[in-house]
Amino acid sequence: MSSTLKQTWLALIVTAAALAPAVASAEVKVGFVNTAKLLEESPQARTAQQALESEFLPRQRELADQQKALQEKEEKLKRDAAVMSEADRSKAERELRDGQRDLARRFNELQEDANLRRNEEFAKVQRSLLQEVQTYARANGFDLIVSDGVLFASPAVDVTAQVVAALKAKTPSAGN
Repeated sequence: MSSTLKQTWLALIVTAAALAPAVASAEVKVGFVNTAKLLEESPQARTAQQALESEFLPRQRELADQQKALQEKEEKLKRDAAVMSEADRSKAERELRDGQRDLARRFNELQEDANLRRNEEFAKVQRSLLQEVQTYARANGFDLIVSDGVLFASPAVDVTAQVVAALKAKTPSAGN
């Protein structure tokens, strides 16, 4: 049995050695995609960004108005503090502090909500872009497409522009 096992291993080694030059000489088609540029230029990312801006713009305006009103109250307090009674000045200071605290809380809530939504939207965009890169790679006979972590990629293997063009072609309303 030991002799049979040795013969099997020997046959496998000989076969692997015979196939190695054929595998080594096979041409591998490699491409590179700059994901930052892809996200920046893709119509899907632009659409997601515009949707987020329009979703959060009303709250941003509301907070800006609240901030402006608080600044006006603060200026009025500074201007009139000398002629105000101690009770009125104390009340105005307390209202100003409470308003500033409320504004800071609402601003933090807006930032958290916007970050969550941005992460949700861009996760969808990234999945879509990944699918498009895979579709492009299959259609154009690529064996490997690399992205992040690449220290150098020759323009000859950079297919980012072609993928962006394919994305734009699939999005008829995309503003080039």
